Amino acid sequence: MSRVKINPDSKKKELDQILEISGENIRDCMQCGKCSAGCPASNSMDILPHQVIRLLQLGQLDKVASSQTIWNCASCFTCASRCPRNVDLAKLMEAIRLTLIRVKGNSRLKADDVPGKLDNKIPQQAIVSGFRKYNK
Repeated sequence: MSRVKINPDSKKKELDQILEISGENIRDCMQCGKCSAGCPASNSMDILPHQVIRLLQLGQLDKVASSQTIWNCASCFTCASRCPRNVDLAKLMEAIRLTLIRVKGNSRLKADDVPGKLDNKIPQQAIVSGFRKYNK
């Protein structure tokens, strides 16, 4: 068994941003594993859902960011419904994905670009939601 280096201050800014976007308190997680047990996508994940929260608690954001788990999450909210402490892991996964996309600079959408990306089949609510999501 290898030792885990705890270094919560190295990625404090990014972690604070993830927690602010998600609105979740990762300190509430008691590592019961119910989220991992109920996750329908856990067989395709390299880090189990409860381990994602533990790594975030330890400040190991790099391990979470480099895993396929955050991209394989189905956002089905099964983990949130099973959590006895009401920690919504699906919100955390979405916040991690958003933070990574924003760091890469791929999240910029200008108002002038919107008409070229429109499709008549897209509901207006989705257009407004996407614009709000990707213009920050």
